[in-house]
Amino acid sequence: MFPRAKSNGKYEYLQIVENRRVAGKTRQQVVASLGRLDKLSESGKLDGLTRALGRFCRTVHVIDAHRAGDIEGKTVRKTGPALVFDPLWQALGVNKVLGGLLAERKFGFSVERAVFLTVLHRLFVSGSDRQAHEWRDDYVIEGVDGLELHHMYRAMAWLGEELPENAQWAATPFSPRCTKDLIEEALFTRRRDLFSTLDIVFFDTTSIYFEGQGGDRLGRRGKSKDHRPDLRQMIVGVVIDGEGRPICCEMWPGNTTDVTTLIPIVERLRSRFSIGTVCIVADRGMISEDTIKRLQSDPGLTYILGVRMRNLKEIRTKVLNRGGRYHEVHPKSKDPKAPAPLKVKEVLVKVDEDDPQSDTRRYIVCHNVNQAKKDAADRQAIVASLKDQLKGGDKQLIGNKGYRRYIKSQGGRFTIDENKIESEARYDGKWVLRTDTELPAKDVALKYKQLWMVEQIFRTTKSILETRPIWHKCDETIRGHVFCSFLALVLKTELYERLERKGRNFEWNDIRRDLEALQETELSIDNETYFLRTQLRGTCHDVLRAANAAIPPTLHQ
Repeated sequence: MFPRAKSNGKYEYLQIVENRRVAGKTRQQVVASLGRLDKLSESGKLDGLTRALGRFCRTVHVIDAHRAGDIEGKTVRKTGPALVFDPLWQALGVNKVLGGLLAERKFGFSVERAVFLTVLHRLFVSGSDRQAHEWRDDYVIEGVDGLELHHMYRAMAWLGEELPENAQWAATPFSPRCTKDLIEEALFTRRRDLFSTLDIVFFDTTSIYFEGQGGDRLGRRGKSKDHRPDLRQMIVGVVIDGEGRPICCEMWPGNTTDVTTLIPIVERLRSRFSIGTVCIVADRGMISEDTIKRLQSDPGLTYILGVRMRNLKEIRTKVLNRGGRYHEVHPKSKDPKAPAPLKVKEVLVKVDEDDPQSDTRRYIVCHNVNQAKKDAADRQAIVASLKDQLKGGDKQLIGNKGYRRYIKSQGGRFTIDENKIESEARYDGKWVLRTDTELPAKDVALKYKQLWMVEQIFRTTKSILETRPIWHKCDETIRGHVFCSFLALVLKTELYERLERKGRNFEWNDIRRDLEALQETELSIDNETYFLRTQLRGTCHDVLRAANAAIPPTLHQ
Protein backbone atom coordinates (compact mmCIF):
# COMPACT_ATOMS: atom_id res chain seq x y z
CA MET A 1 0.00 0.00 0.00
CA PHE A 2 1.05 3.60 -0.61
CA PRO A 3 -0.40 7.14 -0.46
CA ARG A 4 -1.48 8.88 -3.67
CA ALA A 5 -2.65 12.44 -4.38
CA LYS A 6 -5.59 12.33 -6.82
CA SER A 7 -6.63 15.50 -8.68
CA ASN A 8 -10.35 16.22 -8.97
CA GLY A 9 -11.14 19.63 -10.38
CA LYS A 10 -9.07 22.30 -8.65
CA TYR A 11 -8.41 20.19 -5.51
CA GLU A 12 -6.19 17.20 -4.70
CA TYR A 13 -7.43 14.36 -2.50
CA LEU A 14 -5.19 12.04 -0.47
CA GLN A 15 -5.89 8.35 -0.94
CA ILE A 16 -4.45 5.08 0.34
CA VAL A 17 -4.01 2.74 -2.63
CA GLU A 18 -2.84 -0.83 -3.06
CA ASN A 19 -1.81 -2.85 -6.11
CA ARG A 20 -3.81 -5.97 -6.86
CA ARG A 21 -3.45 -8.63 -9.52
CA VAL A 22 -6.64 -8.94 -11.59
CA ALA A 23 -6.82 -11.26 -14.61
CA GLY A 24 -3.05 -11.33 -14.91
CA LYS A 25 -2.71 -7.53 -14.80
CA THR A 26 -1.73 -5.17 -11.98
CA ARG A 27 -4.47 -2.72 -11.07
CA GLN A 28 -4.63 -0.05 -8.35
CA GLN A 29 -7.53 -0.12 -5.88
CA VAL A 30 -8.40 2.67 -3.42
CA VAL A 31 -8.42 1.36 0.15
CA ALA A 32 -9.41 4.68 1.80
CA SER A 33 -9.87 8.33 0.87
CA LEU A 34 -8.57 10.65 3.59
CA GLY A 35 -9.96 13.94 2.25
CA ARG A 36 -8.67 17.12 0.63
CA LEU A 37 -4.89 17.35 0.87
CA ASP A 38 -4.82 21.12 1.55
CA LYS A 39 -7.24 20.88 4.49
CA LEU A 40 -5.43 17.88 5.98
CA SER A 41 -2.16 19.81 5.87
CA GLU A 42 -3.61 23.07 7.28
CA SER A 43 -5.37 21.37 10.17
CA GLY A 44 -2.36 19.32 11.22
CA LYS A 45 -4.35 16.11 10.95
CA LEU A 46 -1.90 14.68 8.42
CA ASP A 47 1.04 15.16 10.80
CA GLY A 48 -0.97 13.62 13.64
CA LEU A 49 -1.89 10.63 11.50
CA THR A 50 1.75 10.14 10.54
CA ARG A 51 2.89 10.20 14.17
CA ALA A 52 0.10 7.82 15.17
CA LEU A 53 1.07 5.35 12.44
CA GLY A 54 4.70 5.70 13.48
CA ARG A 55 3.94 4.05 16.82
CA PHE A 56 3.14 0.87 14.94
CA CYS A 57 6.36 1.11 12.84
CA ARG A 58 9.14 0.31 15.28
CA THR A 59 11.98 0.99 12.84
CA VAL A 60 10.81 4.47 11.94
CA HIS A 61 10.03 5.23 15.59
CA VAL A 62 13.54 4.31 16.78
CA ILE A 63 15.30 6.10 13.91
CA ASP A 64 13.23 9.27 14.38
CA ALA A 65 13.81 9.22 18.13
CA HIS A 66 17.57 8.90 17.60
CA ARG A 67 17.63 11.73 15.07
CA ALA A 68 15.59 13.95 17.41
CA GLY A 69 18.06 13.30 20.22
CA ASP A 70 15.51 11.54 22.42
CA ILE A 71 17.80 8.49 22.76
CA GLU A 72 21.60 8.44 22.89
CA GLY A 73 23.81 5.83 21.32
CA LYS A 74 25.72 3.67 23.81
CA THR A 75 28.55 2.45 21.58
CA VAL A 76 29.61 2.93 17.98
CA ARG A 77 31.58 0.14 16.28
CA LYS A 78 32.74 -0.41 12.70
CA THR A 79 31.20 -3.32 10.83
CA GLY A 80 32.48 -2.95 7.25
CA PRO A 81 35.86 -4.77 7.39
CA ALA A 82 34.62 -8.07 8.85
CA LEU A 83 31.37 -7.86 6.88
CA VAL A 84 33.37 -8.14 3.63
CA PHE A 85 36.43 -10.22 4.50
CA ASP A 86 34.90 -12.84 6.76
CA PRO A 87 32.80 -14.22 3.83
CA LEU A 88 35.91 -14.18 1.62
CA TRP A 89 37.88 -15.97 4.35
CA GLN A 90 35.25 -18.71 4.37
CA ALA A 91 34.83 -18.83 0.59
CA LEU A 92 38.57 -19.49 0.17
CA GLY A 93 38.30 -22.20 2.82
CA VAL A 94 40.94 -20.73 5.15
CA ASN A 95 38.75 -21.42 8.19
CA LYS A 96 38.33 -25.08 7.17
CA VAL A 97 42.03 -25.54 6.44
CA LEU A 98 42.97 -24.13 9.82
CA GLY A 99 40.27 -26.19 11.50
CA GLY A 100 41.59 -29.39 9.93
CA LEU A 101 45.15 -28.75 11.09
CA LEU A 102 43.96 -27.78 14.57
CA ALA A 103 41.69 -30.82 15.04
CA GLU A 104 44.23 -32.66 17.22
CA ARG A 105 45.42 -29.58 19.12
CA LYS A 106 43.89 -28.36 22.38
CA PHE A 107 44.58 -24.64 22.61
CA GLY A 108 41.60 -23.65 24.74
CA PHE A 109 40.76 -20.70 22.47
CA SER A 110 39.88 -20.17 18.81
CA VAL A 111 43.20 -20.04 16.95
CA GLU A 112 41.30 -19.53 13.69
CA ARG A 113 39.63 -16.37 15.03
CA ALA A 114 42.97 -15.07 16.38
CA VAL A 115 44.55 -15.53 12.96
CA PHE A 116 41.60 -13.88 11.19
CA LEU A 117 41.74 -10.90 13.54
CA THR A 118 45.45 -10.45 12.81
CA VAL A 119 44.90 -10.73 9.05
CA LEU A 120 42.05 -8.22 9.13
CA HIS A 121 44.22 -5.81 11.10
CA ARG A 122 46.96 -6.11 8.46
CA LEU A 123 44.51 -5.10 5.73
CA PHE A 124 43.25 -1.95 7.38
CA VAL A 125 45.95 -0.68 9.73
CA SER A 126 48.92 -3.04 9.93
CA GLY A 127 51.24 -3.08 12.91
CA SER A 128 52.09 -5.33 15.84
CA ASP A 129 49.96 -8.06 17.39
CA ARG A 130 49.51 -5.93 20.50
CA GLN A 131 48.03 -3.18 18.32
CA ALA A 132 45.70 -5.72 16.66
CA HIS A 133 44.44 -6.85 20.06
CA GLU A 134 43.57 -3.27 21.03
CA TRP A 135 42.25 -2.37 17.57
CA ARG A 136 39.49 -5.02 17.66
CA ASP A 137 37.59 -3.16 20.42
CA ASP A 138 36.28 -0.63 17.89
CA TYR A 139 35.07 -3.27 15.40
CA VAL A 140 32.35 -5.87 15.10
CA ILE A 141 34.20 -9.14 14.43
CA GLU A 142 32.48 -12.39 15.21
CA GLY A 143 34.18 -14.67 17.76
CA VAL A 144 37.09 -12.45 18.86
CA ASP A 145 35.75 -10.84 22.04
CA GLY A 146 37.27 -13.44 24.37
CA LEU A 147 40.77 -13.38 22.84
CA GLU A 148 43.65 -12.20 25.03
CA LEU A 149 47.02 -10.89 23.91
CA HIS A 150 48.84 -14.13 24.81
CA HIS A 151 46.35 -15.98 22.58
CA MET A 152 47.56 -13.87 19.65
CA TYR A 153 51.18 -14.74 20.37
CA ARG A 154 50.40 -18.46 20.67
CA ALA A 155 48.53 -18.39 17.36
CA MET A 156 51.51 -16.74 15.63
CA ALA A 157 53.88 -19.33 17.11
CA TRP A 158 51.66 -22.17 15.84
CA LEU A 159 51.68 -20.75 12.28
CA GLY A 160 55.49 -20.61 12.27
CA GLU A 161 56.04 -23.86 14.15
CA GLU A 162 58.57 -26.21 12.52
CA LEU A 163 57.18 -29.53 11.30
CA PRO A 164 58.66 -32.85 12.47
CA GLU A 165 61.88 -33.98 10.87
CA ASN A 166 60.13 -36.54 8.65
CA ALA A 167 58.07 -33.70 7.10
CA GLN A 168 61.08 -31.58 6.06
CA TRP A 169 61.27 -33.09 2.55
CA ALA A 170 60.77 -29.74 0.76
CA ALA A 171 62.81 -27.51 3.06
CA THR A 172 65.37 -25.09 1.60
CA PRO A 173 68.85 -24.43 3.02
CA PHE A 174 67.47 -21.12 4.29
CA SER A 175 64.26 -22.10 6.05
CA PRO A 176 62.52 -25.22 7.42
CA ARG A 177 59.02 -26.45 6.59
CA CYS A 178 56.45 -25.02 9.00
CA THR A 179 52.72 -25.12 9.69
CA LYS A 180 52.21 -22.19 7.33
CA ASP A 181 53.52 -24.37 4.45
CA LEU A 182 50.76 -26.90 5.05
CA ILE A 183 48.21 -24.09 4.93
CA GLU A 184 49.57 -22.76 1.61
CA GLU A 185 49.53 -26.22 0.05
CA ALA A 186 45.98 -26.93 1.25
CA LEU A 187 44.70 -23.58 -0.06
CA PHE A 188 46.33 -24.21 -3.44
CA THR A 189 44.75 -27.67 -3.62
CA ARG A 190 41.30 -26.22 -2.89
CA ARG A 191 41.68 -23.69 -5.71
CA ARG A 192 43.24 -26.04 -8.19
CA ASP A 193 41.18 -27.53 -11.01
CA LEU A 194 41.95 -29.42 -14.21
CA PHE A 195 42.92 -26.23 -16.02
CA SER A 196 45.01 -24.45 -13.38
CA THR A 197 48.78 -24.83 -13.57
CA LEU A 198 51.91 -23.14 -12.31
CA ASP A 199 53.81 -23.24 -15.59
CA ILE A 200 54.51 -19.50 -15.22
CA VAL A 201 55.49 -18.06 -11.84
CA PHE A 202 56.72 -14.65 -10.76
CA PHE A 203 59.06 -14.19 -7.84
CA ASP A 204 60.01 -11.04 -5.96
CA THR A 205 61.50 -10.19 -2.58
CA THR A 206 61.53 -7.43 -0.01
CA SER A 207 63.36 -6.90 3.27
CA ILE A 208 61.80 -6.28 6.68
CA TYR A 209 63.86 -4.94 9.54
CA PHE A 210 63.34 -5.68 13.23
CA GLU A 211 62.96 -3.24 16.06
CA GLY A 212 64.99 -5.63 18.22
CA GLN A 213 67.39 -8.46 17.44
CA GLY A 214 64.94 -10.62 15.53
CA GLY A 215 64.89 -14.39 15.81
CA ASP A 216 67.73 -16.84 16.40
CA ARG A 217 68.23 -17.38 12.65
CA LEU A 218 66.07 -14.81 10.86
CA GLY A 219 67.63 -11.67 12.33
CA ARG A 220 70.76 -10.91 10.29
CA ARG A 221 72.43 -7.84 8.84
CA GLY A 222 72.48 -7.62 5.04
CA LYS A 223 71.83 -5.32 2.11
CA SER A 224 68.84 -3.32 3.32
CA LYS A 225 66.21 -2.23 0.80
CA ASP A 226 64.83 0.03 3.54
CA HIS A 227 68.17 1.88 3.88
CA ARG A 228 68.56 0.67 7.47
CA PRO A 229 71.85 -1.26 7.45
CA ASP A 230 72.15 -0.57 11.18
CA LEU A 231 69.27 -2.95 11.99
CA ARG A 232 68.90 -6.70 11.72
CA GLN A 233 66.48 -7.84 9.05
CA MET A 234 64.87 -10.76 7.27
CA ILE A 235 64.09 -11.37 3.59
CA VAL A 236 60.53 -12.12 2.50
CA GLY A 237 59.87 -13.63 -0.92
CA VAL A 238 56.45 -14.08 -2.49
CA VAL A 239 55.59 -16.38 -5.41
CA ILE A 240 52.67 -15.31 -7.62
CA ASP A 241 51.14 -17.35 -10.46
CA GLY A 242 50.47 -16.13 -14.00
CA GLU A 243 47.02 -14.82 -12.99
CA GLY A 244 48.43 -12.63 -10.22
CA ARG A 245 47.32 -14.89 -7.34
CA PRO A 246 49.72 -15.30 -4.37
CA ILE A 247 50.80 -18.93 -4.04
CA CYS A 248 53.23 -18.97 -1.14
CA CYS A 249 55.71 -16.87 0.81
CA GLU A 250 59.24 -17.64 1.89
CA MET A 251 61.33 -16.21 4.74
CA TRP A 252 65.10 -16.22 5.03
CA PRO A 253 67.83 -14.64 7.15
CA GLY A 254 68.58 -11.03 6.26
CA ASN A 255 72.00 -11.80 4.78
CA THR A 256 70.57 -14.07 2.04
CA THR A 257 70.98 -12.69 -1.49
CA ASP A 258 68.31 -12.96 -4.19
CA VAL A 259 70.48 -14.86 -6.66
CA THR A 260 71.12 -17.71 -4.20
CA THR A 261 67.44 -18.29 -3.45
CA LEU A 262 65.93 -18.77 -6.89
CA ILE A 263 66.96 -22.37 -7.64
CA PRO A 264 66.04 -23.70 -4.16
CA ILE A 265 62.68 -21.93 -4.35
CA VAL A 266 61.92 -23.37 -7.79
CA GLU A 267 62.81 -26.88 -6.61
CA ARG A 268 60.68 -26.34 -3.52
CA LEU A 269 57.74 -25.20 -5.67
CA ARG A 270 57.93 -28.24 -7.89
CA SER A 271 57.94 -30.66 -4.98
CA ARG A 272 55.30 -28.85 -2.90
CA PHE A 273 52.75 -28.26 -5.66
CA SER A 274 53.48 -31.22 -7.99
CA ILE A 275 54.62 -29.06 -10.90
CA GLY A 276 56.31 -30.58 -13.95
CA THR A 277 57.83 -27.64 -15.84
CA VAL A 278 58.27 -24.07 -14.65
CA CYS A 279 59.14 -20.90 -16.56
CA ILE A 280 60.79 -18.28 -14.38
CA VAL A 281 60.08 -14.66 -15.33
CA ALA A 282 62.37 -12.21 -13.56
CA ASP A 283 64.56 -9.14 -13.92
CA ARG A 284 68.21 -9.65 -14.74
CA GLY A 285 69.35 -8.39 -11.32
CA MET A 286 67.82 -11.42 -9.59
CA ILE A 287 69.61 -14.06 -11.66
CA SER A 288 73.36 -14.58 -12.02
CA GLU A 289 75.13 -16.28 -14.91
CA ASP A 290 75.71 -19.34 -12.73
CA THR A 291 71.98 -19.48 -11.97
CA ILE A 292 71.21 -19.34 -15.69
CA LYS A 293 73.53 -22.31 -16.29
CA ARG A 294 71.73 -24.30 -13.59
CA LEU A 295 68.37 -23.41 -15.10
CA GLN A 296 69.56 -24.56 -18.51
CA SER A 297 70.83 -27.86 -17.11
CA ASP A 298 67.33 -28.82 -15.91
CA PRO A 299 64.94 -29.75 -18.77
CA GLY A 300 61.99 -28.87 -16.56
CA LEU A 301 63.07 -25.25 -16.11
CA THR A 302 62.99 -22.37 -18.58
CA TYR A 303 63.38 -18.64 -18.15
CA ILE A 304 62.48 -15.21 -19.51
CA LEU A 305 64.87 -12.54 -18.26
CA GLY A 306 65.01 -8.81 -18.72
CA VAL A 307 68.58 -7.78 -19.55
CA ARG A 308 70.44 -4.56 -18.79
CA MET A 309 70.95 -3.15 -22.27
CA ARG A 310 73.57 -0.53 -21.42
CA ASN A 311 75.72 -2.82 -19.25
CA LEU A 312 76.24 -5.74 -21.62
CA LYS A 313 78.54 -5.36 -24.62
CA GLU A 314 76.80 -8.22 -26.44
CA ILE A 315 73.50 -6.34 -26.33
CA ARG A 316 75.01 -3.05 -27.47
CA THR A 317 77.14 -4.43 -30.30
CA LYS A 318 75.28 -7.51 -31.54
CA VAL A 319 71.63 -7.42 -30.53
CA LEU A 320 70.62 -3.78 -30.97
CA ASN A 321 72.75 -3.38 -34.10
CA ARG A 322 71.25 -6.44 -35.78
CA GLY A 323 68.90 -5.65 -38.64
CA GLY A 324 65.59 -7.32 -39.13
CA ARG A 325 61.90 -6.67 -39.36
CA TYR A 326 59.75 -6.05 -36.32
CA HIS A 327 56.47 -7.95 -35.99
CA GLU A 328 53.53 -6.02 -34.59
CA VAL A 329 51.88 -7.35 -31.43
CA HIS A 330 49.64 -4.40 -30.50
CA PRO A 331 49.12 -1.58 -33.04
CA LYS A 332 49.12 2.06 -32.06
CA SER A 333 45.62 3.14 -31.10
CA LYS A 334 43.78 6.28 -30.03
CA ASP A 335 41.64 4.25 -27.66
CA PRO A 336 42.95 4.95 -24.11
CA LYS A 337 41.83 1.48 -23.00
CA ALA A 338 43.76 -0.30 -25.77
CA PRO A 339 47.06 -2.06 -24.91
CA ALA A 340 50.23 -0.03 -25.36
CA PRO A 341 51.71 -0.34 -28.86
CA LEU A 342 54.23 -3.15 -29.06
CA LYS A 343 56.35 -4.76 -31.75
CA VAL A 344 59.03 -7.43 -31.40
CA LYS A 345 61.83 -9.12 -33.29
CA GLU A 346 63.97 -12.15 -32.55
CA VAL A 347 67.79 -12.01 -32.53
CA LEU A 348 69.95 -15.14 -32.26
CA VAL A 349 73.56 -14.69 -31.15
CA LYS A 350 76.21 -17.42 -31.07
CA VAL A 351 78.37 -17.45 -27.96
CA ASP A 352 81.44 -18.17 -30.13
CA GLU A 353 80.98 -17.04 -33.72
CA ASP A 354 84.08 -18.96 -34.85
CA ASP A 355 82.67 -22.27 -33.58
CA PRO A 356 79.70 -23.65 -35.62
CA GLN A 357 78.82 -25.92 -32.70
CA SER A 358 78.72 -23.07 -30.20
CA ASP A 359 75.57 -22.47 -28.15
CA THR A 360 73.08 -19.87 -29.38
CA ARG A 361 71.49 -17.26 -27.17
CA ARG A 362 67.98 -16.16 -28.02
CA TYR A 363 67.06 -12.50 -27.51
CA ILE A 364 63.75 -10.71 -28.07
CA VAL A 365 63.94 -6.98 -28.81
CA CYS A 366 60.73 -5.17 -27.85
CA HIS A 367 59.77 -1.67 -28.99
CA ASN A 368 57.04 0.70 -27.80
CA VAL A 369 56.55 3.71 -30.12
CA ASN A 370 54.79 5.80 -27.48
CA GLN A 371 57.53 5.13 -24.93
CA ALA A 372 60.18 6.00 -27.53
CA LYS A 373 58.64 9.44 -28.02
CA LYS A 374 58.52 9.98 -24.27
CA ASP A 375 62.16 8.88 -23.81
CA ALA A 376 63.28 11.27 -26.56
CA ALA A 377 61.30 14.17 -25.06
CA ASP A 378 62.68 13.48 -21.58
CA ARG A 379 66.24 13.42 -22.90
CA GLN A 380 65.75 16.69 -24.78
CA ALA A 381 64.43 18.32 -21.60
CA ILE A 382 67.44 17.09 -19.60
CA VAL A 383 69.93 18.31 -22.23
CA ALA A 384 68.22 21.70 -22.46
CA SER A 385 68.37 22.08 -18.69
CA LEU A 386 71.97 20.89 -18.72
CA LYS A 387 72.97 23.61 -21.17
CA ASP A 388 71.43 26.26 -18.91
CA GLN A 389 73.23 24.85 -15.88
CA LEU A 390 76.60 24.82 -17.65
CA LYS A 391 76.33 28.56 -18.24
CA GLY A 392 76.42 29.15 -14.47
CA GLY A 393 79.24 26.70 -13.71
CA ASP A 394 79.70 22.94 -13.83
CA LYS A 395 80.70 21.90 -10.31
CA GLN A 396 77.11 21.52 -9.18
CA LEU A 397 76.51 18.90 -11.90
CA ILE A 398 78.76 16.25 -10.36
CA GLY A 399 76.10 14.67 -8.12
CA ASN A 400 73.25 14.78 -10.63
CA LYS A 401 72.85 11.32 -12.20
CA GLY A 402 70.48 12.60 -14.88
CA TYR A 403 73.04 15.13 -16.09
CA ARG A 404 76.09 12.94 -15.59
CA ARG A 405 75.01 10.61 -18.41
CA TYR A 406 75.38 13.36 -21.02
CA ILE A 407 78.56 15.17 -19.95
CA LYS A 408 82.29 14.57 -20.38
CA SER A 409 85.40 16.03 -18.82
CA GLN A 410 87.52 18.14 -21.13
CA GLY A 411 90.38 20.38 -20.04
CA GLY A 412 89.36 20.18 -16.40
CA ARG A 413 85.80 21.27 -17.18
CA PHE A 414 82.58 19.49 -18.06
CA THR A 415 80.99 19.80 -21.47
CA ILE A 416 78.05 18.16 -23.23
CA ASP A 417 78.94 14.83 -24.85
CA GLU A 418 77.09 14.80 -28.18
CA ASN A 419 78.10 11.19 -28.86
CA LYS A 420 76.42 10.01 -25.66
CA ILE A 421 73.27 11.88 -26.57
CA GLU A 422 73.22 10.24 -29.98
CA SER A 423 73.95 6.75 -28.61
CA GLU A 424 71.18 7.01 -26.03
CA ALA A 425 68.61 7.43 -28.80
CA ARG A 426 69.06 3.79 -29.80
CA TYR A 427 67.51 2.69 -26.49
CA ASP A 428 64.34 4.81 -26.80
CA GLY A 429 61.23 2.75 -26.15
CA LYS A 430 63.15 -0.54 -26.20
CA TRP A 431 63.82 -3.37 -23.83
CA VAL A 432 65.60 -6.66 -24.49
CA LEU A 433 64.72 -10.12 -23.16
CA ARG A 434 66.78 -13.27 -23.03
CA THR A 435 64.99 -16.61 -23.04
CA ASP A 436 65.53 -20.31 -23.65
CA THR A 437 61.83 -21.03 -24.24
CA GLU A 438 60.35 -22.06 -27.57
CA LEU A 439 57.51 -19.58 -27.20
CA PRO A 440 56.89 -17.20 -30.13
CA ALA A 441 58.59 -13.83 -29.72
CA LYS A 442 55.33 -12.00 -29.06
CA ASP A 443 54.36 -14.45 -26.29
CA VAL A 444 57.75 -13.97 -24.63
CA ALA A 445 57.20 -10.21 -24.60
CA LEU A 446 53.66 -10.51 -23.24
CA LYS A 447 54.78 -12.88 -20.47
CA TYR A 448 57.46 -10.42 -19.42
CA LYS A 449 54.92 -7.60 -19.40
CA GLN A 450 52.99 -9.68 -16.88
CA LEU A 451 56.00 -9.30 -14.60
CA TRP A 452 55.36 -5.55 -14.61
CA MET A 453 51.82 -6.29 -13.47
CA VAL A 454 53.13 -8.46 -10.66
CA GLU A 455 55.71 -5.84 -9.64
CA GLN A 456 52.86 -3.33 -9.46
CA ILE A 457 51.05 -5.72 -7.12
CA PHE A 458 54.18 -5.80 -4.95
CA ARG A 459 54.48 -2.01 -4.95
CA THR A 460 50.86 -1.49 -3.96
CA THR A 461 50.99 -4.14 -1.23
CA LYS A 462 54.34 -3.30 0.36
CA SER A 463 52.47 -1.79 3.31
CA ILE A 464 50.87 -5.20 3.89
CA LEU A 465 54.00 -7.32 3.44
CA GLU A 466 56.29 -4.91 5.33
CA THR A 467 54.15 -5.00 8.44
CA ARG A 468 55.96 -3.23 11.24
CA PRO A 469 56.90 -2.98 13.99
CA ILE A 470 58.02 -6.57 14.60
CA TRP A 471 58.95 -7.07 18.24
CA HIS A 472 58.92 -10.88 18.25
CA LYS A 473 62.14 -12.56 19.34
CA CYS A 474 61.44 -16.15 18.24
CA ASP A 475 61.66 -17.44 14.69
CA GLU A 476 58.29 -19.21 14.86
CA THR A 477 56.34 -16.12 16.01
CA ILE A 478 58.10 -13.97 13.40
CA ARG A 479 57.15 -16.43 10.65
CA GLY A 480 53.54 -16.48 11.87
CA HIS A 481 53.44 -12.68 12.04
CA VAL A 482 54.61 -12.30 8.45
CA PHE A 483 52.45 -15.16 7.18
CA CYS A 484 49.35 -13.28 8.37
CA SER A 485 50.44 -10.46 6.06
CA PHE A 486 50.60 -12.98 3.22
CA LEU A 487 47.05 -14.16 4.01
CA ALA A 488 45.94 -10.52 3.95
CA LEU A 489 47.42 -10.28 0.45
CA VAL A 490 45.47 -13.43 -0.55
CA LEU A 491 42.17 -11.91 0.66
CA LYS A 492 42.82 -8.59 -1.04
CA THR A 493 43.66 -10.31 -4.33
CA GLU A 494 40.46 -12.39 -4.13
CA LEU A 495 38.35 -9.27 -3.60
CA TYR A 496 39.94 -7.52 -6.58
CA GLU A 497 39.38 -10.56 -8.80
CA ARG A 498 35.69 -10.55 -7.93
CA LEU A 499 35.37 -6.82 -8.50
CA GLU A 500 37.08 -7.16 -11.88
CA ARG A 501 34.60 -9.85 -12.94
CA LYS A 502 31.81 -7.38 -12.19
CA GLY A 503 33.54 -4.62 -14.17
CA ARG A 504 34.51 -2.59 -11.10
CA ASN A 505 37.93 -1.09 -10.43
CA PHE A 506 38.46 0.83 -7.18
CA GLU A 507 41.49 2.23 -5.39
CA TRP A 508 42.35 0.28 -2.25
CA ASN A 509 42.40 3.45 -0.14
CA ASP A 510 38.82 4.22 -1.25
CA ILE A 511 37.64 0.70 -0.36
CA ARG A 512 39.32 0.84 3.03
CA ARG A 513 37.92 4.32 3.81
CA ASP A 514 34.34 3.42 2.83
CA LEU A 515 34.33 0.13 4.78
CA GLU A 516 35.72 1.87 7.85
CA ALA A 517 32.84 4.38 7.60
CA LEU A 518 30.24 1.58 7.73
CA GLN A 519 29.30 1.54 11.42
CA GLU A 520 26.51 0.54 13.77
CA THR A 521 25.29 2.42 16.84
CA GLU A 522 23.84 0.59 19.84
CA LEU A 523 20.56 2.14 21.00
CA SER A 524 18.34 1.29 23.96
CA ILE A 525 14.61 2.22 24.08
CA ASP A 526 11.80 0.77 26.16
CA ASN A 527 14.21 -1.79 27.68
CA GLU A 528 15.05 -3.13 24.22
CA THR A 529 18.40 -2.91 22.42
CA TYR A 530 18.70 -1.94 18.76
CA PHE A 531 21.60 -1.46 16.37
CA LEU A 532 21.35 1.35 13.83
CA ARG A 533 23.51 1.08 10.70
CA THR A 534 24.98 4.04 8.83
CA GLN A 535 24.26 4.49 5.14
CA LEU A 536 26.36 2.68 2.54
CA ARG A 537 28.77 5.12 0.92
CA GLY A 538 31.11 5.14 -2.04
CA THR A 539 32.35 1.68 -2.95
CA CYS A 540 30.53 -0.21 -0.17
CA HIS A 541 27.59 -1.50 -2.17
CA ASP A 542 29.74 -2.95 -4.98
CA VAL A 543 32.32 -4.38 -2.57
CA LEU A 544 29.68 -6.09 -0.43
CA ARG A 545 28.05 -7.63 -3.51
CA ALA A 546 31.43 -8.82 -4.83
CA ALA A 547 32.09 -10.58 -1.51
CA ASN A 548 28.59 -12.11 -1.50
CA ALA A 549 28.05 -10.41 1.84
CA ALA A 550 24.47 -9.72 2.95
CA ILE A 551 23.77 -6.02 3.42
CA PRO A 552 22.55 -5.69 7.03
CA PRO A 553 19.21 -3.97 7.70
CA THR A 554 19.24 -0.32 8.68
CA LEU A 555 17.92 -1.26 12.13
CA HIS A 556 17.95 -4.63 13.89
CA GLN A 557 17.54 -5.92 17.41
